[in-house]
Amino acid sequence: MKICKTVKEVKKEIKKWKAEGDTIGLVPTMGWLHEGHLSLIKNAKKGSDKVVVSIFVNPMQFGPGEDYDSYPRDLKRDAKLCDKKGVDLIFAPEVDEMYPDGFCSYVDMNGLTGELCGKSRPIHFRGVQTVVNKLFNIVEPNNAYFGEKDAQQLAVIKRMVKDLNMNVKITGCPIIREDDGLAKSSRNSYLTPEERALAPIIHQALDLGKDMLKKGERNPQKVIDAISEKILSVGVTKIDYVSIVDALSLKPVDKIESDILCACAVYMGNSARLIDNFSFEV
Repeated sequence: MKICKTVKEVKKEIKKWKAEGDTIGLVPTMGWLHEGHLSLIKNAKKGSDKVVVSIFVNPMQFGPGEDYDSYPRDLKRDAKLCDKKGVDLIFAPEVDEMYPDGFCSYVDMNGLTGELCGKSRPIHFRGVQTVVNKLFNIVEPNNAYFGEKDAQQLAVIKRMVKDLNMNVKITGCPIIREDDGLAKSSRNSYLTPEERALAPIIHQALDLGKDMLKKGERNPQKVIDAISEKILSVGVTKIDYVSIVDALSLKPVDKIESDILCACAVYMGNSARLIDNFSFEV
């Protein structure tokens, strides 16, 4: 397994692989890998001859006061996990390699980024789209793999690829959870023992909402209120959002008549903002 720090190094390897007829799978990450990332790598190994994992904490997708500086980083740890899983190359650039002096080009969109996480993180998805676009241009993957936990991000990337005619297949992979239901996340490492004990309430509350839908409830506000009430019942004091949106447009719905995404973002104390979701087909 190679670890490359520069675009030039990566492009040299990609050129060689392409000449040999290999297909390439890309798993974009910000590092501090967990079982969710490893499941993406597993899927990439199945679908591609060569697997590239990018490890880059992207400053462009963090707003003022967010956790860019404190985001966990450990390249040696991540490299061991990647090597064990058969990754062929890690691309781990420094910030000035991705955004050199004078950088002023961005990728953005309207519509899909206005709700859910986009409301409280208004610059986030511009940063995500820009860095993913750069990674696609650098690695030239045939396939790219993203987790369904970041459902809005997955929808945004799929739309960007479609709108900009990018020659890459996007695959969403299921949420990987702890035994108690908490969605795997690098930010779980922020949780105190007390917060970690409370955190599974997010998944429990979403399960309550899903059960209401299965029993025929079609008023989105009733489902949202029930989910929020359950989350708050254990002492959580701040919910960023609980929303039910159309599965395609990501716009709020007044009545559940077609497929929806139910998503939430919850602050666990002062430590972490955790997201989770489920999809429901009508």
